[in-house]
Amino acid sequence: TDHLGRDLLSRILLGITTSLTIALSAAAIAVVLGTVLGIISGYLGGPVDFWINRLIDMTLSFPQTLMLLALSGMLTEVLITVVHVPRGDIANGLYIILVLGLFGWPSMARIIRGLVLSQREREYIEAARSLGATKRRIWFTELLPNLWAPVLVYGTLLLPAYVSAEAALSFLSVGVKPPTPTLGNVLTDSTNYPRSDFTFFFFP
Repeated sequence: TDHLGRDLLSRILLGITTSLTIALSAAAIAVVLGTVLGIISGYLGGPVDFWINRLIDMTLSFPQTLMLLALSGMLTEVLITVVHVPRGDIANGLYIILVLGLFGWPSMARIIRGLVLSQREREYIEAARSLGATKRRIWFTELLPNLWAPVLVYGTLLLPAYVSAEAALSFLSVGVKPPTPTLGNVLTDSTNYPRSDFTFFFFP
């Protein structure tokens, strides 16, 4: 137990659940945004491709962790006052999900764009065009099933990165606040017991 008498195993298990929920939600936003914009950019080319690539460059130019720290107070208040999200853990968790998701899609979009550039001249795309398929049908019925492998691989790479990001932000007191446990704020508590119980830090 910790200094308040709370069971550490149960807090770690609940913290894993909270951290994974945030990481899964953020990864889903990043994967969906990146996949859709990557397909559109790679297939259409021209001015659309140019402006989506400039948007990717602009998004990548912002340091993600610094933006998370700098915008936390302002965007959390916007979520509470404008969107009417309940104050506290839900607002803080939703803020982390949105910022991680909205800053995480550019790499995904670049990967998908490169794959679509090689796929759009293939015979099955030409056949779909000749049969009068709409662009939306070509994007999501013809191209997307051939992109599932990289989408799944990149999604699984994002997940542990976002778990680490959430833990780091909670450790810095930007994320979900105690008493609701996450891996980050359990780690923060563990710094009070570096000698008496090193496993308090090791397990989370």
